[in-house]
Amino acid sequence: MRAALFVTCVNDALYPRTGIAAVRLLERLGVEVEFPAAQSCCGQPQYNTGYRREAEPLLRRTAEAFAGFDHGVTPSGSCAAMIRAHYPRIGREAAREGRGSRLADLAADLVPRVYELTEFLVDVLGVTDVGAYFPHTVTYHPSCHGLRSLGLGERPRRLLDAVKGLELVELPGAEECCGFGGTFAVKNPDVSTAMGTDKTAAARATGADVLCGADNSCLAHLGGILHRAGAPMRTLHLAEILAATEEDPLP
Repeated sequence: MRAALFVTCVNDALYPRTGIAAVRLLERLGVEVEFPAAQSCCGQPQYNTGYRREAEPLLRRTAEAFAGFDHGVTPSGSCAAMIRAHYPRIGREAAREGRGSRLADLAADLVPRVYELTEFLVDVLGVTDVGAYFPHTVTYHPSCHGLRSLGLGERPRRLLDAVKGLELVELPGAEECCGFGGTFAVKNPDVSTAMGTDKTAAARATGADVLCGADNSCLAHLGGILHRAGAPMRTLHLAEILAATEEDPLP
């Protein structure tokens, strides 16, 4: 099976280990992974801030970069949700404004082939036990886009439950937003910080070593709050946990 990795801006710039972990994991499971060098931002910052037309060139670039691949896989629920939920809307609006169907056609071709990482593992590859080993106590935060836009449900938890040595503890108020929300955190920093403080307090109360998630944007927000509080808990993307094995553990 051939798949293309959509690493995303945040991971490429700040969390390259997540992209490396995703490739290690997929290749271990027999997937032929390629990295389209032409990929760029999905356009979510522009679209969420109200600049729909400014997001259109990024829709076009993304669709063209991933053309011809069986699947596009991304370790980011928010970017997957941008493509799946909003690319069709951008295409429809462009057509409604009399600017042709090209964007709508590109979106229609791309959307069915794009998967968030845990969806791809569970739904396409049909696995929950990926042979991972992570001997730590972990609590899982489901980010809003994965939870609500993509409907990831129990997929991430099923994968974590199967990790050898891992103890998964329930996060109180797990479905509450962490407060990041991309540009929301910039426009409403006080509210964002208060929400993140509540979320990290709930995470710390579990006694877990690691706060895990499937979106590094949320984990950056929560990790910053934990760091400023001097908390020993660390944040870690789910892909890095699933990539770790007894023979090749996470550093």
